[in-house]
Amino acid sequence: MTTIHVFDPALCCSTGVCGVEADQALITFAADVDWAKKNGAQIERFNLAQQPTAFADNATVKGFLERSGQEALPLILVNGDIALAGRYPSRAELARWAGVKEAAETAQGSCCGGKTSCC
Repeated sequence: MTTIHVFDPALCCSTGVCGVEADQALITFAADVDWAKKNGAQIERFNLAQQPTAFADNATVKGFLERSGQEALPLILVNGDIALAGRYPSRAELARWAGVKEAAETAQGSCCGGKTSCC
């Protein structure tokens, strides 16, 4: 099974979706991670502020931080290899890495997805 590790920059909480002005990218990514996990993906997130030893104990992550600095986070590893850095992956990227099929954007039978003219 594919394992995806997300090394987040220092965030106020485990997802970064807190406070009154949460970053939309973090909100979207948190929802995408939740979706992927519900569909069988194995994803683990590490927050630099709350789990610094996870960063120090991983040679790949430690080397990345020494070269690029924490400003280059987030860092995404897939099966231990760097897959992406500097931004959060899309739902499509998570699905591809985890081998999860994406559902159609519009569910059949919805107002705008079928043969109705309600939209």
